[in-house]
Parts: sequence; C-alpha cells; structure tokens
Amino acid sequence: MAATAVLRSISVLISFLMCLEQFVLSQVENQFVFNGFNGTNLHLNGIAEIQPNGLLALTNTSKRQIGRAFFPFPLKFNTSSTNISDSLSFSTNFVFAMVPAEETNPRGGHGIAFTISPTMELPGAAPTQYLGLFNSSTNGLSSNHVFAVELDAVPTTEFGDISGIHVGIDVNNLRSLESAPPTYFADDEGANKSLDLLTGNPMQLWIEYEEANKLLNVTLAPMRSNKPSRPLLSTSVDLSTVLLDSMYVGFSSSTGELTSSQYILGWSFSKTGKAQSLDYSKLPSLPQQSKSKSNSNIRIIIPLIAAVALLVTIFGGAYVIRRKKYEEIREEWEKEYGPQRFSFKDLYKATKGFKEKELLGSGGFGRVYRGVLPSSNEQVAVKRISHDSRQGMKEFVSEIVSMGRLRHRNLVQLLGYCRRKGELLLVYDYMPNGSLDKFLFSNSMPNLSWSQRFRILKGVASALLYLHEEWEQVVIHRDVKASNILLDANFNGRLGDFGLAKLYDHGSNPSTTRVVGTVGYIAPELARTGKATTGTDVFAFGTFMLELACGRHPLEPQLESEQIILADWVCGLWKVGAILDATDPRLEGEYVTDEMELVLKLGVLCTNPIAANRPSTRQMVQHLDGNITLPEMPLDGVRIDMMTVQNETSTDFAASFPTSYDENSVSANSFSSSISILSSGR
Repeated sequence: MAATAVLRSISVLISFLMCLEQFVLSQVENQFVFNGFNGTNLHLNGIAEIQPNGLLALTNTSKRQIGRAFFPFPLKFNTSSTNISDSLSFSTNFVFAMVPAEETNPRGGHGIAFTISPTMELPGAAPTQYLGLFNSSTNGLSSNHVFAVELDAVPTTEFGDISGIHVGIDVNNLRSLESAPPTYFADDEGANKSLDLLTGNPMQLWIEYEEANKLLNVTLAPMRSNKPSRPLLSTSVDLSTVLLDSMYVGFSSSTGELTSSQYILGWSFSKTGKAQSLDYSKLPSLPQQSKSKSNSNIRIIIPLIAAVALLVTIFGGAYVIRRKKYEEIREEWEKEYGPQRFSFKDLYKATKGFKEKELLGSGGFGRVYRGVLPSSNEQVAVKRISHDSRQGMKEFVSEIVSMGRLRHRNLVQLLGYCRRKGELLLVYDYMPNGSLDKFLFSNSMPNLSWSQRFRILKGVASALLYLHEEWEQVVIHRDVKASNILLDANFNGRLGDFGLAKLYDHGSNPSTTRVVGTVGYIAPELARTGKATTGTDVFAFGTFMLELACGRHPLEPQLESEQIILADWVCGLWKVGAILDATDPRLEGEYVTDEMELVLKLGVLCTNPIAANRPSTRQMVQHLDGNITLPEMPLDGVRIDMMTVQNETSTDFAASFPTSYDENSVSANSFSSSISILSSGR
C-alpha cells in the first residue's frame, strides 16, 4: 500500500512538472492551444472550475455569481518593442456554450467576456450585468485598462445595449464601442444566418487585432463550421492607450436572478501570428441537458410500444431497401485505399440525396453537387461520373488516389472517391464562388477586374508548373479551361476537375490514348495522335489566357469567318498592330497595358499549332512573372491560313509562325489531321 502511494505521488509530481514545462514554454512563445483544460493550471476564481472531462465551467446554476479563468502568466504588450511577440497584435479563438438552467425557461446567465486585463482578480467587480469586470463606480474609467469582447445574453438599458442577445466590443466600459446580434456569414449561401447564444449548442468565436491597421475583427460561427469569410464585427480601435506592457488574457462570466451554465470547451491564443486551429475531436463534451418530466409515464410508454411494434413489422423490408439504396462496389484491391474511400451513404446524406437544389453544374463528364459531410461538417463538391466498364478501373482508381496527394494553393484538393455500379464519384474541396466561366460570360455575375484576372492567370500557371515539373510524377491535366478554374472565397483561381488527368514518371514518355478534352482547347497534335503531353496542356492554357483577356469563347461559329477562332483572330490583330482591340469590352479600358499585351501575345504563342514552337510551362510562368521577355516576332513573316474543312472527317491546318523558343524546331509549315472535331490552326 505504501509503495502504491509513493508511486502515485511520483506520478502526480511528474504530471505537475510536465504541466509547468508546458506553461513556461507557452509563456516564452506567447502562444498556446488548449483542446480541453485538464492539466492546464489556469488561474480560476469565483465559481469557475475545470470538470473531470476537461470542460471549463465558468458558472453554474448559482445566482448572482462570478466565474473567471485566466492564463496564469502575463503576456507582453509593448508598443515600443520591435519584437513581434511584444506588439499589440493578437489572435485568439475559442469554443463556448451557454446552457440555460431550465429547458422550459431558456433565458439566463448574463454572458461571457473574453478579457485582456492588468490583473486576474479585478477587485470590486460585480456579477449580473457587469460580467465580473467592473461595478457601478468603475465602469467607464480609463484607468481600468481592460479590453473585452462580450457575449451578452441579457440586454441592459443603462449600457445602451441593442435589444436582445448580442456580441459587443468593450474598452474600459460595458457600453460597447460596436455591437451586433449574433449572426454568421454562410459562405455557401452568400447570406448571414442568425444564431441564439442560449441554445446550449457549442459555438466558436475568433478575435483578431492588427496593430498596424488598428483593425479589430470578431467572427462568430457554429462550432464545426469553417471560419466565415466575413466577420460579424470589424472596427478601427487604438489599443495602445488601453493595454499596458504586461497583461493577462482569459474569461470573465456572471449570473443574475436567472442562471445558465457557461462553458469554454477549447481555447487557442497567439501574439506571433494566427492562432492555431482547435481540434474538435479532442474537445470535451457538454453535460447532457435534463429533460422536463411528464405527468404520466404512460404517455411515453404507450406510443413507444406502438412505435417499436411498427418498426419490428417493417424492419425486414426497410433493411433490404436501405442496403440497395446505399449499395457500393468494393473489391479486395481497394483495401489499401481505405482513407481515400468515401461511403456512398455519407455522400448521399451530404448532398441531401443528390437533390437538384444542390446541383452546382453539369457537363459532358458528369454532374457536380454541393454537400456537407455528416461526420465533419466539411463542405465538399461531389462529381458523379458514369462508368460502365471495369476495364482499367484499378489503374484509374490508383491514379485518383495518387492525385489526392497533390498539394498546391492553386489546385482544388481531390479528397477521395466512391464506386457504385455504373458510376464513379469524386470528392473535391468546395469552392464557394464557383467556376470562372460564369463570371466571364454571365451578365448576372459581377465583372472581374483586370487585377483579379491577372492574379488568377498567374496562380493557375503556377499550379500547372507544379503538375508538370515539381511533383513526384508528371501530371497532365488534359482539360484546362475556364469552367474548370474554380474560385475560392477570396477569388483566387484554383485548377480543378482531375477526372481526365494522366500521370507518368519524369523522363518517360506518356502512353498514347484516346482523344479527350474540350473542343477549342485541343492541340492539333493531340487530335492527330491521341497523345497528351505537357505541350497539349500549354496549348489549352494559352486558349484559356485569351478567353480570360478577351471575354470570348475559343470558338464562336456565329461570327464572321476571320473571327470564329479566337486565337487566329487575336493573332491577326497582332499582325496589324492592333492587338489591344481584342480586350474584353467589359473591362472598359481599365487594365494595365503591358500586362494585357503580355497575356494576349503569350496566349498566341502558347496556341502555336507546332508544339515545338510553344513555350514550355516554366517559360510560360517566367513570362507571366516578368522574369523573361517575349521572343521577337517578325510580324511580316506571319501567315494566317484559316482552317479549311475538306470533308466531314478531315481538317487541314497550315502554319508559318517563327519563334525563338526552339532552334531545332520542325521546319515544316503545314500538317494535316484526320479528326472529327473542330480544332484551330494558323
């Protein structure tokens, strides 16, 4: 027994020393993250306590009480220091929940305040409407040196609170500088959605202050939602006169005549940049809310018995129907791809049964649906592709899983796949602003500025270079076009849809395959040989460049003959010195001339019918970055021979287009191709 007690004491001592080391490191680094609070040694006062599962309970159902919890070491806020960790800037996020004492009266407590204070005790502070921060005589004094963001559950007229529950920014005073009802911006719907702080559901708050711009942003959302792109509150405030050199960070909370249990589930803080994200899977769970009892158990038992009887009756048939509804194809060789395999049941629920209202778009290669994964609340895009043949399926899935390891800021992440009889489902990151072509060709969408377009071009070009040269294998996309460029919340361009992509090892030759792609973007040699290369991707990207600069589709048969093929039309304008006449009229002349000329000329060079005369992917990126200049083009030597259709299945191309990209390029200035689709030639 004595030995056991000694061992237990040693274990406790080791745990304490490890905890102390964690705090010392946190103090030095000015950042910390707590996914639950077991072993954190927070400074608690009032009725605050850490429950056995790591849940920080600031208050309970006791009336007119204060509960506080502070990080136990002071942090440096020093405006005279050049050390970033001593600046006024900070970032924090935390998950909280406010649970009313009674389900029948879902009002209570007074709220929670994230607080930066010169002391952890706040002597003389009162509960109720003062949130444990001030009292009637200290509220509003500049000598308080207290900054807070309040989650206020009870409006108080003496502080000029807006009606109802609200979020407010406080400086030395509970009369908020700015306040708003609790809402969050749902990026997928493009609208604000209301929240009720007193539902007992966990929610997350982000608070970020930039010293340079004196800008404070406060953002609210349900716990498992991504951080919204728009903050709830954004205001200019100078904290240099408020925060002292040494300050404490933490939470203060209070109850009144009505009470609520007010919890913090996790907390992350940083003075050296963006606070770390919380791991939702590690956060402690909330206590189960008590349910009000019925006057008679019979009213519960009888309907329950009837329901069970009904379920037993229909269970057999329902089970068979359910299995058929979610039936998948799984083969032995797929076991190694387990982490990349999604269940059809999850995808079905995520897309609400692939409802039409969740449809994002459709094309020749499938239909794309918006979805929210039930296990993580992560937003995804799910593409359904018909696939009737098992031939080559193992190799195809292997390539899909390999491409799931691609990582680039301008690529849409391929998350995984699912297989059913007759179809394949691909799961991608969801891009809230949809595809680029809608912004180029739909009058119902806002016009993109030239700076946005040029940034999109450079980003996608960088992604293409990553695929062609910088990843472990060569990835040929095979379908680069405006509708496959997706825009994230900040209108950054991301190349997506890898359903047609092919991989091969660096230094090897890609195998010959069937012609795939989109009419207008298919390079002549691809149409002739069926062999996709990095050069055929460059051709498609060149067409896309012209599409973006001109606001026109690659092929427009309704126009006059010399204008049908976009690349030939722009080349003709270049020849007569009027290349800027090709710019998109929607830009209304608002563009950088040198950049526009570069994009138009580079687009012509990339769509050269002779593959050897096109720039490489790396040269294309270097041109866009301004690191190399375009080759000289002897315009009097350029001949444009429009495509002549000899019969229904044959098309001749002729080109004489000298460049300086390849001194050993082919000298032939004409070639022919037997294809059944429309392609361009100069």
